[in-house]
Amino acid sequence: MLGLTRYQWTVLAAAWLGWGFDLFDSILFNFVAPNCVPTLLDLPIGSPEAKQATLYWTGILTALLLLGWAAGGILFGYVGDRIGRTRTMQITIAMYALGTAACAFAPSIEWLLVFRLIAALGIGGEWAAGAAMVAEVMPENRRIEAGALLYTSAAFGTTLATVVNFVIAGWWLADQPEISWRYVFLCGLLPALVILIIRLFLKEPERWVQARAQTAPPRLRELFTPQHLRATRSGLMMALIALITWWSCNAFLPTFVTALAQTHAAATGLERAAMLRLTEDWKFTATMAFNLGGLIGTLLTVPVAKHLGRRPMFALYFAASIGAILLTFGTDVPPQMRLYFYFAIGLSVFGVFGSFTYYLPELFPTRLRATGAGFCYNAGRVIAAVGPFVVGAIAARGAGTAVEVLVWVAVIPAIGLLLMPWVVETRGRPLPD
Repeated sequence: MLGLTRYQWTVLAAAWLGWGFDLFDSILFNFVAPNCVPTLLDLPIGSPEAKQATLYWTGILTALLLLGWAAGGILFGYVGDRIGRTRTMQITIAMYALGTAACAFAPSIEWLLVFRLIAALGIGGEWAAGAAMVAEVMPENRRIEAGALLYTSAAFGTTLATVVNFVIAGWWLADQPEISWRYVFLCGLLPALVILIIRLFLKEPERWVQARAQTAPPRLRELFTPQHLRATRSGLMMALIALITWWSCNAFLPTFVTALAQTHAAATGLERAAMLRLTEDWKFTATMAFNLGGLIGTLLTVPVAKHLGRRPMFALYFAASIGAILLTFGTDVPPQMRLYFYFAIGLSVFGVFGSFTYYLPELFPTRLRATGAGFCYNAGRVIAAVGPFVVGAIAARGAGTAVEVLVWVAVIPAIGLLLMPWVVETRGRPLPD
């Protein structure tokens, strides 16, 4: 299948699991926020004060996650070029698994911030090492397919988080929301199993071994030299637009849907137990629609990138993102309909990320690949962190205001369309050594 060897499939599988669990750990908080935040702040779950506090702290914690993600991605991208891809993957996976599991024992919102920061550093660092390894091990004619397949694990990770939260918070401990979120966080230990696979079966890519022996160690400032500045600018611009759009839409999905469900329950006279189950059902429906759209959108980057090129692909996905956001948040539809509109957001806003696993490694030579890809993919998160914070601060006024705020997120991919002339086209170019 795809003409890959058994070892190449092993590398892809290990990186696939590493990135999938990366996303799994990163969004667990989004699901448990409506229960976690009020509990740590001693507020009654479902009260107006709890809703306001949840939106506000979701913005802060998501912004912190993105800042830690950025720092970890840049730091461990550099480390990956220094000590190797496999060792870097082991270190980062251990960090985000232990950091997420520690959130289960957080006694206060301040400790939750600390544990989320530790997890964020590992989450950011894993991507650069995994993407660089896959790009360097795969044959030239299958690099795009392998990169897109690697990112399908994002849909796996977000879906697994959806299922775990639904089973624990929506079924097993549905009547105990004050403690169910702790068990959800504890599942963050699952990624630790991937470390064993990496340790037993993977070795450093030959490209990296040769580059390390024949060239000087990489330096971050090299990304801004005349030789690499154009590539760095292109990768950073595209990642920044995609990141701000994704996190502004997705970070508030569970919280936003929870507010819709609670408003619907109040209007129809549902009791508390029924309201809690309806909330988890709606979160599950919206998130699964988002994940399914993301999976399909990720796979569609392969034919689009191969036949049209990277620049037209970004333009197409950003244009589709504008339409999806306006459709979901800019039209007057019943709340249940908005749940299914998240499929369109997943198809475009989520789907475009399938390209970064092959596009960013194509921009840089081997000795700078993890450093460059890690910087471009993660430095933008510093700016992207502003998006969820602003949306959360404004949307804390209520669900209706949240819709009005989220519709303006469409401006971000519109800016991306204006940046197309500066995008570096890598179609038809071999992976640079």
